[in-house]
Amino acid sequence: MSEPEPRIHLSEHHHMAIPWHSFVQNANVPVTKAGLTERATIVGRVGIIMLSCGTGAWRVREAMNTVARALRLTCAADVGLITIEYTCFDNGRHYSQALALPTSGVNTDKLTDMERFVNQFAATCLMLTPREIHDRLDQIQNKPGNFSALTAGLASALACAAFTFLLGGGPIEMVCAFLGAGVGNYTRRLMGARRITVTASTAVSVAVSCLAYLLLFRLLELSFGVSQAHEAGYIGAMLFVIPGFPFITSGLDMAKLDMRSGLERGTFAIMVITVATVTGWLVALLVHFEPQDFIPLDLSFGVKLGLRLLASFCGVYGFSIMFNSPRRLAASAGLLGAVANTLRLTLVDFAAPGAAAAFLGALVAGLLASAVNRDTGYPRISLTVPAIVIMVPGLYMYRAMFNLGGSHFDVGASWLVKAILIVIALPLGLAAARILTDSDWRHVD
Repeated sequence: MSEPEPRIHLSEHHHMAIPWHSFVQNANVPVTKAGLTERATIVGRVGIIMLSCGTGAWRVREAMNTVARALRLTCAADVGLITIEYTCFDNGRHYSQALALPTSGVNTDKLTDMERFVNQFAATCLMLTPREIHDRLDQIQNKPGNFSALTAGLASALACAAFTFLLGGGPIEMVCAFLGAGVGNYTRRLMGARRITVTASTAVSVAVSCLAYLLLFRLLELSFGVSQAHEAGYIGAMLFVIPGFPFITSGLDMAKLDMRSGLERGTFAIMVITVATVTGWLVALLVHFEPQDFIPLDLSFGVKLGLRLLASFCGVYGFSIMFNSPRRLAASAGLLGAVANTLRLTLVDFAAPGAAAAFLGALVAGLLASAVNRDTGYPRISLTVPAIVIMVPGLYMYRAMFNLGGSHFDVGASWLVKAILIVIALPLGLAAARILTDSDWRHVD
């Protein structure tokens, strides 16, 4: 009497987890001798893990193609923000799958591991069985984050305090933004651990950050007579929610005509920005905060240049930690961002248009990232996105929403157009750098 087939445990989640090991039909043969289904499933799993790290469609497809070639397959994939539909072909037969993620996220450490896995696949995995390859992918997929919610909160506090200085804020604004951003991102991490939807976690965390800024500011106002003019820094406290990866990868994907992925990523980024700015605006109305200009700091050119280098490094380093980058990778991105962002701000000081300065800053960031990539193997996107997130005009976006919400359409539209031009210029700068330094990326085929 034959034994009954083991029952596969079915996922209870809305986005059901795929039992990858159940595709293995013969556990003892190397993957090169496995069936089409087993090999094609490995290709798809590589793609969906890459997508879960936040990288763009071109890089996901390139990883899938690299693994497919090693397994003697032809792969055609359609990649979106959280979905992949792909087909693998082999000797007149084909196998198709549709894969989906529950949400979009960023994990640069896991992305680095996946790129190394893909680059070494042909040399290290072809003698392994499909089960052994899935075991290796299990280790990468289930790798815990490098930092706790508290550390991520401190990283966002550092980043937003530096961001506030770069926007023109002084010590008081920086201290209040440090507390607001730290508490806000800590709250967002806790909500993310409980699988709260992006819309709700963004709104709540922004509200918490603004209120934390308010409480500390009122305490300083009562204790030390701090001027109300310093309340403008509350905008810096909410900039940790800027969706840098989808913003930048959206532009890069559209530059490569991956329109589906580019439009989906752009829509997602706009949704997050809209939720954040509307929440900040509503909180400001309730507590009577207004986005006034920062009080001039009256610094000499040399002092300003040095402080900008330091603040840019701290800001990019903090954002990198928020993206789960190892400290060495975060430091590399910080050095790169310090040069690129300080160049951008200096160009603006010398009357360069904001969009043109943003393009040149992003171009320099991309060129430097290519050099660092050759020396260290760190993914370019893990270096460039944190470096130019600090260039995203969050202040302009907020002021646009504040004025549009108050029916000041002429002022709001002016801020909105400025923000749009800079947002367009940033990925264009990175795309230009990739065209100049990456022969694979600059070709269509």
